[in-house]
Amino acid sequence: MAHKFEIYKDKKGEFRVRFKHNSEIMFSTEGYASKASAKNAIKSILKNGPNAEIEDNS
Repeated sequence: MAHKFEIYKDKKGEFRVRFKHNSEIMFSTEGYASKASAKNAIKSILKNGPNAEIEDNS
């Protein structure tokens, strides 16, 4: 699969989510205290992401 969400623990022991396309990290989230919170972040991205506005500040 070319696209995937990955949950991992950072050096502080917080759970983070990164979104990958092939092996390239496209974005990473803030740290969460629990894995459940990281999973909720993924659900939120999947639910709200497709309709999100694009803000071009270039």
